[in-house]
Order: sequence, then structure tokens, then C-alpha cells
Amino acid sequence: MVSGLDNPFFVKIPPSFHVTEHGRFMLNKLNNSKDDHLKAVESVIEDAWQALKETQHEDGHWAFKLEADATIPAEYILLNHFIGEVEEDIEAKLANYIRSIQCDDGGWPLFHAGDMDVSCSVKAYYALKIVGDDINAPHMKKTRAAILAHGGAAKSNVFTRISLCLFGEIPWRAVPVMPVEIMLLPTWSPFHLSKVSYWSRTVIVPLLVLMALKPKAVNPNNVSVRELFVTPPEEHRRYITNPTGGVWGEVFLAIDKVLHVIEPFFPKAFHKRAIDAATQWFTERLNGEDGLGAIFPAMTNAVMAYHALGYPKGHPDFAVAKKAIHKLLYLEEDQGFCRPCTSPVWDTGLAAQALMVAGEPHNGPCIRKAMDWLVDRQILDAKGDWASDRPSLRPGGWAFQYWNDYYPDVDDTAVVIMALDRSGRHHYQPAITRATEWTIGMQNQNGGWGAFDADGTSYYLNHIPFADHGALLDPPTADVSARCVSMLAQLGHKETHPAFSLGLEYLRKTQEDDGSWFGRWGINYIYGTWSVLSAFNAAGEDMDTPHIRKAVDWLKSRQRNDGGWGEDGATYWLERKEEVKESTPSQTAWAVLGLMAAGEVRSNTVRHGIDYLLASPRSGARWDENLFTAVGFPRVFYLRYHGYAKYFPLWALSRYRNLLRGNAKTVPYGM
Repeated sequence: MVSGLDNPFFVKIPPSFHVTEHGRFMLNKLNNSKDDHLKAVESVIEDAWQALKETQHEDGHWAFKLEADATIPAEYILLNHFIGEVEEDIEAKLANYIRSIQCDDGGWPLFHAGDMDVSCSVKAYYALKIVGDDINAPHMKKTRAAILAHGGAAKSNVFTRISLCLFGEIPWRAVPVMPVEIMLLPTWSPFHLSKVSYWSRTVIVPLLVLMALKPKAVNPNNVSVRELFVTPPEEHRRYITNPTGGVWGEVFLAIDKVLHVIEPFFPKAFHKRAIDAATQWFTERLNGEDGLGAIFPAMTNAVMAYHALGYPKGHPDFAVAKKAIHKLLYLEEDQGFCRPCTSPVWDTGLAAQALMVAGEPHNGPCIRKAMDWLVDRQILDAKGDWASDRPSLRPGGWAFQYWNDYYPDVDDTAVVIMALDRSGRHHYQPAITRATEWTIGMQNQNGGWGAFDADGTSYYLNHIPFADHGALLDPPTADVSARCVSMLAQLGHKETHPAFSLGLEYLRKTQEDDGSWFGRWGINYIYGTWSVLSAFNAAGEDMDTPHIRKAVDWLKSRQRNDGGWGEDGATYWLERKEEVKESTPSQTAWAVLGLMAAGEVRSNTVRHGIDYLLASPRSGARWDENLFTAVGFPRVFYLRYHGYAKYFPLWALSRYRNLLRGNAKTVPYGM
């Protein structure tokens, strides 16, 4: 009989790893034998499984909290004071939340335990000052000192500087020119709305109206933040810089300087026509109480644009736009935050699949209600902005949020198709067929898939001064493409299918030199590598091929001493690619799922990852996880899906149990 680390069913606990009393009990049990180990795994699965079921809404869907950084609640407060509608109780709760996530250095990061971000910190400071925080209070003094040490508010990004312009804090020359006449450009022009991402489009169009009208906030308390500038804002001369440092950036910088000179001389009739076109564009896409683009920044810009246009508060468009923002509030007794959007379709598709892996009956009421809820939200009639590049393609996808008919996304659609197929293909075949048709039709020419649009590869636009956030486009990415390949494979397609073959080749070409794949929508290479390995497994790829083994070796090399995996939001900067603060249950689950997809279910690496999940603190369905493990825009906007720590660890544990009990190496299904 083997013992110790020679035995893959023995767990050694690193001295630095904190284990709860329950976790230590479980580890003692599973150190005895394989059977006891699987019993321990089964016990945790059963507990988390039932707890996850209890979070299902009565109509069948799941929706968990989605949290961003301090920018969103701060912008909610700034919006209220821009239009002159103060909500003292709500703002007080948002302010409590903003204070609660302030870092020791006085600033606010873009993700938990990240570096201070000047732009986020400026907005947070301004919001707190607006609600009445004394600038000489210790937390405000620390923030001010931190911002000034980083060059002051003048070093904020374009969106923060626009907010400062709207409050009269800095001159409009501090932001790049984005003439509203953009609305009238032909589709063949170098810059056209169809060339940028959906989120950029919905944010930019109402912003064009604001930048054209240049209104000033009501600001009922007349709050200013001039103390955040190293140089008086009207004297600062170098607000606008080359965002990428490349030659194209210098060209666009020169164009911007010319536009600053000539913009005031644009014909007034042409100007008004463009404002009307922009207003009509975002009004057509208001999306009722789910809001423009169903994302907070676009919604707030729409409300401010209506205010600048002189719409009365009771106007139906103004009222519904404001109500959509209210629905994003998540308020508790003492504090609360504003969500950037909601994620019910994503949460439902993933939670249902985790439960099915755990053993929830596919035809039982829990899964059937979830699938019926999803089918009811399939977009079958509305052609969204995606149709400008695919005019003959029938709609058939799903959006990320409750309703967002103009903007279904490929990633959600692939996940929902796999969930429907898993629960009973015959029952949902019409929905699956229609959605598959749409997904295939959204494939890019290079074989990959973007999230919301096809062929969003006008990379030169990333060099315009306005694009200093680096998130203007929606190009194909490995993680979304992998989901589509997984979906096609699960439906039975083979490499003889053109879309399937092109997708596989795209994934092979986009592997990083170290063996990993980039993760666009989850942090980061662990997420991307799990996604792609799942796709290769589903496609029947030989798991002994060099590119697969290279990915496996990379994942194994990233395992931490506690048995888990972690990856920091800073890894989106190439010089910080290997940065990690601590292991997280979500990222550990992805790594384990990826390794099992590659046939590593019986490896010590997987076993130790499973042990990490068993020993990690957990309450009901949710493993404790404070770090952000998802991203909206790399290096700019990060997300904390509160559902990830519920369904992904359960998924990993359940798959591990299933494969061991079935004495199998092959992972069924696409995910």
C-alpha cells in the first residue's frame, strides 16, 4: 500500500493554508481511502447542489449579484446631481459602500486588492464630497493625497474627464473631439458606429449629444473638486495624449487637434440634423425598463442626454430611462451598490448545467422550468445592430440580461444551446436549430467568434485619442470561440463542417507561446485555457498532441502550494502576466475542469485541486471568494460574478466524481 504524496488520494496541507474545522474534518476523512475520498466529495456535492437549487427563482431562472468597482455607484450619485434629482437615502447607502471598499493607500482599485486607479478614485472622491463628506476627514485626505501623487485628476481617463467637463471642472479642450456628425457618416467611412463594439456604440451615441451641447450639471450643492488638480485645470495643457504610443496614435492625435479648431465652424443645420439622428438612434434602442444596451454607462448617458435636450422629467422616454437605472440598484439595510448590468441568462445557463452534472434530473421540474424560462427569452423577431454585417441572417440568439433584443451575444447563446441540448434535445430542437443557425452566421472570417458582432477587427480605431480605455472593439477571442466550437461538437458536428473546422483551426492558431490561451471575459489565461481544452475535448481532439500537452503542462505549472489556482486582474498587462495574489474557488474549478477535459482526472494535480475545493470555506452553495475573477474590459473594467463561486466549484467536483465512478477519461458534453 502506498502512502503520503505517492498516493494520489492523500492530501498534504501546506502550513500557510487556512482550513476550516469542516474542511479539516473532510480532509481527514478523505485521507483514509479512495472510497472515503469520494464519499467526502459526494457530501459536499449534495450540500452545494441542494443549496444552489434553493436560489432558483420561482419562474425557473437564476440571477446572482454582479459587482464592479466604485465607479458605478459613484456615477449614480454624479448622475443624480447632474440632473438635479437628489436621492439622499439611496446616495447614503451607495456612499457607505464606496467607503467600505477604499484601499489603505486612500485610492480605489478596479478590482479587489488591485492597484489604485486614478480615474476610479477621482469619481469616488467626487461622489463622497457631493454627499457631504468633509474633505478634511481622514479618508478624504488620504484619497486626495493619493490622487495628487499620481499626477492629479488631469491624469484621469477620457470618460472621467468628460464627467469633469459636464460639472464644469475642466475645459472641453481636455477631451478628444467626437463630433456628433459621426452619426451621418456613410458605412464605408474609416469611423462608423458599425465598426465599434455594441457597448461602445450604446455609450458613445448619447455621449455625442452631450459633447455637442456641452451642458453643465445642475449640481445643486455646487460641489467642486479643484483640489484634486496639481495644476489649475484651466492652465493644464496636455490632457490628450497618444493612447497607444504608435504611429497611428500620432496621426489621430494630429487629426484631433485639427478637429478642435474646426468643430465650432461646422454648419448649424448639419449639426442639428446629427443631434436629431443620435437622439433617434438611442431612443429606438431604449429597451424599456431594461435600459439602453442593458448596461449602466449607456443608460446614464441617455438620461443625461435627455436632460441636456430639455426633456421634462415626466417625459415617457426620460422616465423609462431613469427607471431602468433604478432597477440596477442592489440595496441592503446600511449600504448598497449599483450593478453594471444583470446576468440572468448567463447565470441560468451555467447554474442549470452545473446542477445537471451534479445529478439533477434533466426532465425534472427544476431543470425544465429553467429551460422553459430560457426558451421564452430567445430573440426570434428583432434584428439588432449585428445585422448591419449579417443582413440576411435570421435572429435566434440570447442576450446576457433579462431583455436586450438589439444585442444578443454569441457566448450566452452557445451556453444556452448546450444547456437545452443537455436537458433534452428533442424537446427544444426548434430553439436549438434556430440559435445554432445564428451562431454559425456570426462567425468571423478568420474562424473565430466575437461576443456581439461579426468581424469587429478595425484595430486602427484603438489608436484614436477617445479610445484610451482600449475597449472600443469586439474582435474574436479564444474563450468565446471555444464555446462555439464546444457547442457545435456537442450537437454532433465533425471537422467536415466548415464552421467547426475553421473554429478549431482558429483555436490552434491563437495558443500563447507558453501553452495557455487568453481569456477575454474571465480572468484570464486559466479561463481561456479551460474554455479551449473543453472545446478540443468535445471535438474529439487527440489529447496527446503537443499543443494539448503544452496547455496541460502550463496549467499544472500554475497550481499553487495550497492545491488551488489563482490569477490576478493585473495579468492583462503583459509584464505582469504571471501575477497572482491567492487561490480562488472559481479559478481552481476552471483549472480542474480544463485538466479533466484533457484526460487528467486521475492526476495528483487534479486531486490536489479537488482537495482545495473540499477544504475551502463555504456557506451553502457559495464558496468564499472576494477576488474578482471576471472582466468587462481588460485593464479598464472588472467584474465579480457572485454566482461563479456557487456553480463552478460544484461543477468541477461533480465532474470529478462522475469520471472516477465511471472509470472514464473522456468528458461528456461541450463544457
